[in-house]
Amino acid sequence: MARRNDHEQTSTTAEALRLESVTKVYGTAGSAVTAVDHVSLSLPAGSFTAVMGPSGSGKSTLLKCAAGLEQPDSGVVVVDGTEMKGRSEAALIKFRRRRIGFVFQDYNLLPTLTVTENTTLPLKLAGRRIDRDRARDILTQVGLQDRLDHRPDELSGGQRQRVAIARALVTEPGVVFADEPTGALDTRSARDVLDLLREAVHVHGRTVVMVTHDPVAASYADSVQFLADGRLAGRLADPTVDAVAQRLAHLGDAVADQTATGV
Repeated sequence: MARRNDHEQTSTTAEALRLESVTKVYGTAGSAVTAVDHVSLSLPAGSFTAVMGPSGSGKSTLLKCAAGLEQPDSGVVVVDGTEMKGRSEAALIKFRRRRIGFVFQDYNLLPTLTVTENTTLPLKLAGRRIDRDRARDILTQVGLQDRLDHRPDELSGGQRQRVAIARALVTEPGVVFADEPTGALDTRSARDVLDLLREAVHVHGRTVVMVTHDPVAASYADSVQFLADGRLAGRLADPTVDAVAQRLAHLGDAVADQTATGV
């Protein structure tokens, strides 16, 4: 993954992401559902964090709020040193295109564009110069040097997700948000994708925040943040598959303890 050019703006903060008492509620009155409930956390630059929790725990909503895709009802979100609150939608779009990368479970590739064109699309949308040599370098690093002119329907699922990762990294983002990036992949392809995300962090200095339900995927991260009923329910450093699975099994106990103590 290519390094940032000297003339491009760099972040001066060692904190890639900060959430302060972030809350998101859907519905009104008696039908209101609190998807994210006063979540506060700080993630350092150059870290790989997995966010885990059962279905309906609020992890995807949390990611959307953190990435500026949805506005929280209250609280503060700071990404790469920039606060999201109070910015117009146009400003948020511009910021996301320049400083945030996204990797989704369903790839979100445009079927009429080639691998190279899909990869460079964020640069085009951001009005930046399209450096095809740089895009080729990134695609080579994710193992797609012989697929540059192929279209998505000519690729396997694992190859499509590699294109999505290359696309997420081409703008040299401050933070990459990945929402179940291995959910639609076979075991081998999933491992390859996770290796690429970990390399982006530990070799190239990116920050990755990954939502997943899979303990194996979470074990590739530096740490895991657990979420239950919209609230943080613990953190696990240097996760292993067994440790993650065990913690998931007792998430309800953690939430009950927090409720009992008024945390």
